[in-house]
Amino acid sequence: MRLLLLAAMLALAPAAALRAAQPPAALKLVRIWPEWRTAESFARISEFFSGKENPGDQTILRTQPAERAGFYFLVRTESKAAVPGARVELQVLLPGVETPKVFTLPAPIPAGGHVTLAGLTGADWPDAKIRPIAWHLAVLAADGTVLAEEKSFLWAGPAPAKK
Repeated sequence: MRLLLLAAMLALAPAAALRAAQPPAALKLVRIWPEWRTAESFARISEFFSGKENPGDQTILRTQPAERAGFYFLVRTESKAAVPGARVELQVLLPGVETPKVFTLPAPIPAGGHVTLAGLTGADWPDAKIRPIAWHLAVLAADGTVLAEEKSFLWAGPAPAKK
């Protein structure tokens, strides 16, 4: 009987190891929409009564939490399971700058469809009229594993020529 139990455990061990080696959740970036948002665009009637921002059913992340106005990346995700401890890493190349700025924001991803607004706000975004030259967005697991990523067309283009 013990030998049979041992054989069954050995037979199941590779399957358990394979499940443990798989990523924590299958995450898909459905859409990324970059745009400038004014502080007023976040105001809702409930805030008038409560004095607190109401994010609705979306997650709002800001590099400068006290500042609402900024350049936001609306990130629509689909995930088979929740991803606690996830974070969004944004790399943004601004006009006239050769090195991208890197921003990391904690962004736990719930199971199912979800919208996250990742905002570069306050001193982290120079002006409402400025658009990024190129950007790269990655969703990272708590251990730093890239779960999903997307980039703008120009991010993948050739390096600019030196003058």
